[in-house]
Amino acid sequence: MCARSSMLHGSETWPVRKESVVALQREETRMVRWMCGVKLKDRLPSKGLRERLGIDDIALVLQQNRLGSCGHVLQKDNDDWVKKCMEYEVEGPRPRGRPQRTWTVVVRVDCQARKLNKEDVMDRCKWRKMMKEAR
Repeated sequence: MCARSSMLHGSETWPVRKESVVALQREETRMVRWMCGVKLKDRLPSKGLRERLGIDDIALVLQQNRLGSCGHVLQKDNDDWVKKCMEYEVEGPRPRGRPQRTWTVVVRVDCQARKLNKEDVMDRCKWRKMMKEAR
């Protein structure tokens, strides 16, 4: 799974967009088909091929990576510089146009999808269990 780990290197900090997830899923599917020796014209579903290899969907792995990193940072002391950086708000006027999607917004959406809240972070076993559960 060397190719997958290099594809996801540093993914804990990406504020991913839907287009990025779709592109990653497309590339992962191509790699899975190549590893299984299956062509598109064989018309085998990608889900079955991933199950054969024992790997999860890349979107799920991205979400787990983000939540793991978020949990790690939130468990730190309140005076830790990493935690302060995560909660830092930049002052000044915003540029014109639609605001960029931030990592914090993406993590908030992930937490809502998994029904997690900040109190769950302090219980590591519960956080890890809820983080690893499939959608």
